[in-house]
Amino acid sequence: MDLRPRIQTSFDRQSMMQTFGAQLDAVAPGQVTLSAPILPGSLQQQGFAHAALTFGLGDSAAGYAALTTIPEDQEVVTAEIKINLTAPATGDRLVARGRVVKPGRRLIVVTSEVVCVANGDETLVAILQGTMVPVPA
Repeated sequence: MDLRPRIQTSFDRQSMMQTFGAQLDAVAPGQVTLSAPILPGSLQQQGFAHAALTFGLGDSAAGYAALTTIPEDQEVVTAEIKINLTAPATGDRLVARGRVVKPGRRLIVVTSEVVCVANGDETLVAILQGTMVPVPA
């Protein structure tokens, strides 16, 4: 079963991701990768990518990973998610790799790692962990 069309259709409806210039890079059962350029409008006062960009990408990657594990007549919403920022995001692009830790009918435990890419090198900038809740589509 090809999961990408379902995820792409939902992703394309997210105006926030469009604002970030984000794209859907990869989809597999329980795993989704998103990325976005670090644009001048997404910097904080010290010149790093703003944590809002990091959080948005990480949350969406984790949520879409959860969506790959549930029936077509359901969507997911974030019930809770936390972020640990591990390094300043200085570079060209952020990449968020979300995955399902434990699928479930009522709760789906997820995680994502966000890396910053600079000159082809990746630096881990955040780890997110949370819970997604299936809801009717």
